[in-house]
Amino acid sequence: MEAIEAVDREINKVLNKFENFKSQRTQTLQDLIQCLEKTRTELSDAPDEDELAPSHSLIMSQTCLNIKDTLNQIAFEHKELHGNVSKVGKAIDRNFVSDFGGIMQDMMSNDKNMDKINQVICEHFLRHGMLDIAEEMIQETGLQIDETIKEPFLELHRILEALKHKDLQPALIWANENRIRLQAKNSCLEFKLHRLKFIDLIKQGHSHQLMALIYARNFAQFAHTHCKEVQSLMGSLLFVHQGLENSPYSYLLDPYLWEDIADIFTRDACALLGLSVESPLSIW
Repeated sequence: MEAIEAVDREINKVLNKFENFKSQRTQTLQDLIQCLEKTRTELSDAPDEDELAPSHSLIMSQTCLNIKDTLNQIAFEHKELHGNVSKVGKAIDRNFVSDFGGIMQDMMSNDKNMDKINQVICEHFLRHGMLDIAEEMIQETGLQIDETIKEPFLELHRILEALKHKDLQPALIWANENRIRLQAKNSCLEFKLHRLKFIDLIKQGHSHQLMALIYARNFAQFAHTHCKEVQSLMGSLLFVHQGLENSPYSYLLDPYLWEDIADIFTRDACALLGLSVESPLSIW
């Protein structure tokens, strides 16, 4: 309890300093603004001449000096605030022990906990498509992981790999099979997959224009939810001959759309599987 109170005292000191800084410097800045407005009024009332009068030059010099001094003082006080914030971190280090060795020993001495740790590690390997490593770990640790648990991870990795190579078919099949569940989550995945497929057809020029037009029938189901996007895609058909890159629809060729679809698929697939988007072992 004493440790918490010690840290709390440091935090309160910092908060008080921030509050004082805010109140004092707010008034300082307001005074500076009034000074500038006064200077502007004096200069605007001066007669139109090619050169400023000596008195006006003096006013300008004093105003600029005042601004510089004020900003230097604010910067100095702001720097001091950072020093006070660092004291909070030092107070935490001084009052709390960050040695988790004992906790880890207790966890690893329990077979049930070790099984959970091993399962998390194994699922990390499965999530990243490292099937051989995961299988080796399962054999060495004696984990009991059902094939039905492995399959979603493998399918997730397989589809992501296909998207990296700009192969939309596996993702389209998956989205079609899970359409009802995706719609329940207001997912835009299926629409964006069809959009990329449509764009890919248009990119191939006049020879694929009819195919693109036929493929556009897939957008009928999205007419209410993605009306403007569908209209834009239909408008892009007018520029097949000259190429999308030379049209108002050149943004449809942005490589980011492929990165975006991979992120959306990962997010939606993990949501349906009840998984976090990132592995618990991911390091940033």
